[in-house]
Amino acid sequence: MLSYHNIENESRTKSRTRVVPGKLNYYFSSRPISYGMKETILILHNIRSAQNVGAMFRTAEAAGISEIYITGYTPGPLDRFGKERKDVAKSALGAEKMLPWQEIKNLTTLIKNLKKNKFYIIAIEQSPKSVDYKRVKAKNKTAFIVGNEVTGLSPAILKKCDVVAEIKMLGKKESLNVSVALGIAIYRICDL
Repeated sequence: MLSYHNIENESRTKSRTRVVPGKLNYYFSSRPISYGMKETILILHNIRSAQNVGAMFRTAEAAGISEIYITGYTPGPLDRFGKERKDVAKSALGAEKMLPWQEIKNLTTLIKNLKKNKFYIIAIEQSPKSVDYKRVKAKNKTAFIVGNEVTGLSPAILKKCDVVAEIKMLGKKESLNVSVALGIAIYRICDL
């Protein structure tokens, strides 16, 4: 069962200091699970940069995302000893303490569980089968997935998504920074 079903009985002001893979990790949060919008979660897969992770926590908190899943080798807000990562905290500016999050090693299993729970899976990625992000709309339960800054999401993961949304590039650069792309996509797709 996914954590957003389990945390209803948890005290939302409870503090945790140790990372437990597959379990909900947070410092504090007093907001309801669906803060300001439909149930929307974010999956950060194989993100290399801790600063990008922090920036995406900040964007997710501002956009009312319910929960963040950290998969692959993405650095979390806490290191393996349960201590705060200053490199994440520097760009998150406290958002890492406001959002429930958990580390999940197997993205395929997570996607399967989300689909079983009727989540609409949106990958933010460039792909031959992608659609313009302006044509994509969030559903009652939506999960956004972003991937590695250089290699993106694998074709195998993209096949498991309901839609691949792409932000058209008009300049000479082939892509945007992952945290910038996420912010643009979430605000447009969720109609914020």
